[in-house]
Amino acid sequence: MIYTIENDVIKVDVSDIGGELQSIMLKSDKTEYLWQGDPEFWTGRATNLFPICGRLTEGKYIYKGKTYEMNIHGFIRHAVLSAETISKTEIKFTLKSNDELKKQYPFDFEYSVTYSLNGTEVTCSYDVKNTGKDYMYFGLGGHPGYNVPLTDGEKFEDYYLEFDCEKPIKLVCMSPLFYLGKTEPYPLRDGKIIDLEHSLFSEDAKFFTDMCKYVTLKSRKSNKFVRMEYPGMKFLGIWHKPKTEAPYICIEPWTSLPSYDGKLDDLETKNEMTKISAGECYNNGFKIIVG
Repeated sequence: MIYTIENDVIKVDVSDIGGELQSIMLKSDKTEYLWQGDPEFWTGRATNLFPICGRLTEGKYIYKGKTYEMNIHGFIRHAVLSAETISKTEIKFTLKSNDELKKQYPFDFEYSVTYSLNGTEVTCSYDVKNTGKDYMYFGLGGHPGYNVPLTDGEKFEDYYLEFDCEKPIKLVCMSPLFYLGKTEPYPLRDGKIIDLEHSLFSEDAKFFTDMCKYVTLKSRKSNKFVRMEYPGMKFLGIWHKPKTEAPYICIEPWTSLPSYDGKLDDLETKNEMTKISAGECYNNGFKIIVG
């Protein structure tokens, strides 16, 4: 089911499947900022990731000596969440653990994603509560895609990503699908800009760390933009379908990474997983600002 929240300036649609954004539309000129899931390139629009980010080696992991199977990005993206409309401008989606989910993730938990609007800002807030008796391990993040170009008559190469601050960033070295256990410096134009071209994704996504926590998708030919703020996220990915001229870009704030290349992860020692104790709550998220 699709739910709508809105204010005077933007209208946002969200699905209860995965609590996934379906549309971010500026009312004044009907600009659609969110990628609309063309199956030629990628059927997703703004996938939420939990309890892992990326792929597991062989689609498996180990926890307390037992092997579990889980698909890329975890199960939340395919789950039907319970929706609670809090107000005209805010909606919350929740999923609680159950016996079926425990076949792939043996923890008691309550996961929720809340969307709230303020002007042209869309805040996405993730909350995870450990409702079990043992420590719980997870990763989470967002995978929103944006239309590029946003204006008729432009092309993909007219756009660029600009970080708010000039600082060195590190590229997470991938195989390309799995983590190689190291990082390396990544050059930015003028210390803060990534110029978009389809060849950026000739292998797959690029992931960064130690980056500025604010980035804006901009055009050289128009004033349309998408800004993302993700102060609590350690990693940022950018992606579109490799070896294509796909007319979108995903800007993905994550707390963790895919598995090490060739290694079957033990969940208790998996790289960059968040660990919370029984009864503990965890919050993270990001903002999307359009204009």
